[in-house]
Amino acid sequence: MDLLGIDTGGTFTDFVLLREDGTLCVHKVLSTPDAPERAILQGVRDMRLAPDTLRVVHGSTVATNAVLEGKTATTVYITNTGLADVLSIGRQARRELYALQPPRPRPPVPPELCLETGGRRGADGSVLEPLTDEHLARLRRQLESLQPEAVAINLLFSFLDDTDEKRIAAIVPEGLFVSRSSAVLPEYREYERGITTWLNAGAGPLLAGYLGRLGEGVAPAPVAVMQGSGQTIAAEQAAAHGVHMLLSGPAGGLAGVRYVGELAGERRLLSFDMGGTSTDVALVDGEPVLTTEGRIGDYPLCVPTVDMHTIGAGGGSLARVDAGGLLQAGPESAGASPGPACYGAGGRQATVTDANLVLGRLLPAGFLGGGMQLDVAAGRSAVADVARQLDCSVEDAAAGVVRIVNEHMAAALRVISVQRGLDPRDFVLACFGGAGGLHVCELAQSLGMRRALVPVHAGVLSALGMLAAPRGRQLSRTVGRPLAEVDEATLAATFTPLEEQGMAELNAEGVARDDVRVRRLLDLRYVGQSYHFSVPWSDVAGSAEAFQLAHEERYGHRLDMPVELVNVRVNLHGPVPRPQLAALPAERQRSVAPSHAVVSGVDGAVPVWPRTDLVPGQCIEGPALVTEQVSTTWLAPGWNATVDTCGNLHLRR
Repeated sequence: MDLLGIDTGGTFTDFVLLREDGTLCVHKVLSTPDAPERAILQGVRDMRLAPDTLRVVHGSTVATNAVLEGKTATTVYITNTGLADVLSIGRQARRELYALQPPRPRPPVPPELCLETGGRRGADGSVLEPLTDEHLARLRRQLESLQPEAVAINLLFSFLDDTDEKRIAAIVPEGLFVSRSSAVLPEYREYERGITTWLNAGAGPLLAGYLGRLGEGVAPAPVAVMQGSGQTIAAEQAAAHGVHMLLSGPAGGLAGVRYVGELAGERRLLSFDMGGTSTDVALVDGEPVLTTEGRIGDYPLCVPTVDMHTIGAGGGSLARVDAGGLLQAGPESAGASPGPACYGAGGRQATVTDANLVLGRLLPAGFLGGGMQLDVAAGRSAVADVARQLDCSVEDAAAGVVRIVNEHMAAALRVISVQRGLDPRDFVLACFGGAGGLHVCELAQSLGMRRALVPVHAGVLSALGMLAAPRGRQLSRTVGRPLAEVDEATLAATFTPLEEQGMAELNAEGVARDDVRVRRLLDLRYVGQSYHFSVPWSDVAGSAEAFQLAHEERYGHRLDMPVELVNVRVNLHGPVPRPQLAALPAERQRSVAPSHAVVSGVDGAVPVWPRTDLVPGQCIEGPALVTEQVSTTWLAPGWNATVDTCGNLHLRR
């Protein structure tokens, strides 16, 4: 069966098709943000694929965009009496620490949609106020009056006993999407648990409708969806786990860069995925790092997701001169419509893509493998508007735009390396995304790095990563006890129900029990701390020592204090797919001579190498351009690139 990986981005939708015979095809179409499935179905038609011999793995932006744009389903939030304002109050953290009159943020849930009820429990799970039939009848009447699309239920300490949440769910009118905190995130911290449950409820109906339309369009091909943890889930189950779909596209990128990095013999990578709208940076040291302290917009995202830092810097980032006369780039983007000015679709403002075109680093006739002709005059005119405001040449303005967006991305890379006590020079900078190769050399130089990697199919690596991601689940539960008081029998009784739940869900997707790998983890902290480290479970002493080492590595010291067990976690996954990338044919004839192009700032013509013509072992000296169907690599002066057997480019300064 053929495998199709799909990554829906803000500007382009990427396709990677891996056929049964091992051949690989790539494709790009402009995204359709108002109905993402349209672009997907267009790509399937363009590639002339037969759904009856196809399996689809998809990274969806529907949930992410709905949250960021405030377009989630109308959701009623049900909680205990006196706690209706918890989601609005939050942690009282201010965006602007010294602002005397900060703007009042919009509450996640309007007050009229926050319902209070009885059924309160104490920290030991005991009943302080019973949930009565009268409470349930009143809730039913309120829901029938409000007529929401979804319901989020979050009662205090429901992670200790979920009986009352289940009773409330049972009286919800038929047809409404229901999300229980005891099922979505059975962990302590009522604010974070409530926000996560609300996000899950708000995204659920949208995902159900979208995945339903997509499934009908590609039927009978089975569809799986990437989760933010870097694992996949069947589309039929995905709507119930909507909060796990957030950041699914970037997770596919990390799965892809890890897989290709292993093929290239590189395990310690700083990755940056530069697309049309944003750039995602992350660290891969063998395994991609997961976090439960992520954010989506203004909200905490406490389910396991890949640990990355995202900024509004991409090929479509808009350039402008601010009121103080300073040049800025991003975070606003031209998106897919109208897109950069050089796309010829009505865009008028200069973007990073227009700047690269003006500098000669993008070839107008080679974009998307020649499938899209860039309008040089329109791109130059847009950058000229910026140049007039700065009183400089068009080329200088374009170079300034590129330098600024490079510094934004370098700052993001420092966040996930230098600010964590890691030296970027100990890693290889791996770039991907449609625009990544244009900036990799200058980014590496700004971080003092001497090595970089441009993976094969870098322009669509997130879509390729979908094909290298296993089916899996991440489940957790709060324990909240001193580690010294916990015995192995107690932990086993906590781990086992979580493992059985995950096993049942994976079995329903066709993964055999014998093929499921289970990893047990503990969230540990010193008593009195707010933050924890996740460490593997071995035994009490071994896990405690692993925590001490992690704390010492991050903060430079360990404390002589009791260690507390906060949560237990299980990570279950099926077999890890290993799509075979065909090696470059050693006998392929090398081009007699490359073509040449003029690049601003470089004396003389610059060679242009089609990546499809490169052979294993070939070394290219910069300055040079390496072009391919879905991206371009700018090899700056002072750099060289060596081609490995799979077609990856190993860059050295």
